[in-house]
Amino acid sequence: MDSPSIVWFRDDLRLADNPALQAAIDRGEPVVALYVLDEESAGIRPLGGAARWWLHHSLASLRERLRERGATLVLRRGPAERVVRQTVDEAGATAVFWNRRYGGAERAVDANLKSSLRADGVSVASFAGSLLHEPWTLATGAGTHYSVFTPFWRACLSLPTPRAPLPEPGEIDGFRSNAVSDSLDDWHLLPTDPDWTGGLRDAWDPGEPAARGRLQEFLGRDLAAYDRARDEPAAGATSLLSPRLRWGELSPFTVWHESAAVDGAGGFLSELGWREFAWHTLYHFPELATKNLHPEFDSFPWPPLQKSHLRAWQQGRTGIPLVDAGMRELWHTGHMHNRIRMVTASFLVKNLLIDWRRGEEWFWDTLVDADGANNAFNWQWVAGSGADAAPYFRIFNPLLQAKKFDAQGLYVRQWAEDSPNEPIVDLGETRKAALAAYDVVKRSAGGSE
Repeated sequence: MDSPSIVWFRDDLRLADNPALQAAIDRGEPVVALYVLDEESAGIRPLGGAARWWLHHSLASLRERLRERGATLVLRRGPAERVVRQTVDEAGATAVFWNRRYGGAERAVDANLKSSLRADGVSVASFAGSLLHEPWTLATGAGTHYSVFTPFWRACLSLPTPRAPLPEPGEIDGFRSNAVSDSLDDWHLLPTDPDWTGGLRDAWDPGEPAARGRLQEFLGRDLAAYDRARDEPAAGATSLLSPRLRWGELSPFTVWHESAAVDGAGGFLSELGWREFAWHTLYHFPELATKNLHPEFDSFPWPPLQKSHLRAWQQGRTGIPLVDAGMRELWHTGHMHNRIRMVTASFLVKNLLIDWRRGEEWFWDTLVDADGANNAFNWQWVAGSGADAAPYFRIFNPLLQAKKFDAQGLYVRQWAEDSPNEPIVDLGETRKAALAAYDVVKRSAGGSE
């Protein structure tokens, strides 16, 4: 009788450089490829709409690539501890492999499952497949985790070079079992009434093959202009790899080694470092999406929410052209240029005086690359409440930002040529109000700037 191995796919929807998949293959027994849609376990955050769209198509791509190599992707839905255990029992599996996750709720699920399976004699192993450096491997001289990026990244660069990526496997001995798979269509990840994803379809081709192609395109064509033009939203100089890394269609090890082999990649590699910094912060502060990293910001006097202002921001109708362009790009493509993310976030928090958590929730629902670490981490950075935060009094002026980074108006004309003529707020007056509110935080903390 075969004693199959289960490889549990999570945010690592790829075949190349997948340590968990490779370990299952190396064991020499048939492989069960499993994906669990878990939106029920305690603390697990349900995916936003744009992320669900991406997941559907990325899973379809993974399913086809596994099929070509002789394996079947088993899709199951429900609490992961129960579903994985049930799949183990049905297949008679004696080993389970996965790549590690770093959110608090996810780690709890994985730890409980690992403990219970091992107690029943099932071999379980987890691997580093999503971060270049494990969060517990880096600490300051005082033994604490890093809260400032520059020393964090310096510490990362002082470590041994990240491991080389594993090759893509060839044929896979797929286990033939009675394990029934859900239909991907029955998960209803795609919106239908209405189907608002036409812009996403035009902008993206989810899946590992397209991810590999984009990495090669970026390194061969766009990297040369990255440091010079990365802040210009109309320049097309950014990598567009964030959703590929978020869903694990590319591993950071692959991106690191292939980028490092190209001259002038240092600035881009530091962005991989920023991604690492976000995940390391989440590991040490699991409530990053709901609580201020710096508790003195709990005293910030947010005024009553003006729903009309929030809706205008969400819909790109603020009358501030660069902000409106960014919010419309987001709705249409599920993505937004990073410089514009900062501008739109600053406008929400510091001109509209709306709690950063409202913005984080909207981005969570509309970004194809929204993940548990980077989305909340970057919102807190802009708000001034997070790690290595931009000081609260650093308020992005969207008019000056447009003059500096969209001087010819190409980006605004593409996305928001019909932006309302009358801004919903006065930038100068709202800046003063934001600074006055921040004075409350300073007094609460007993400090000064």
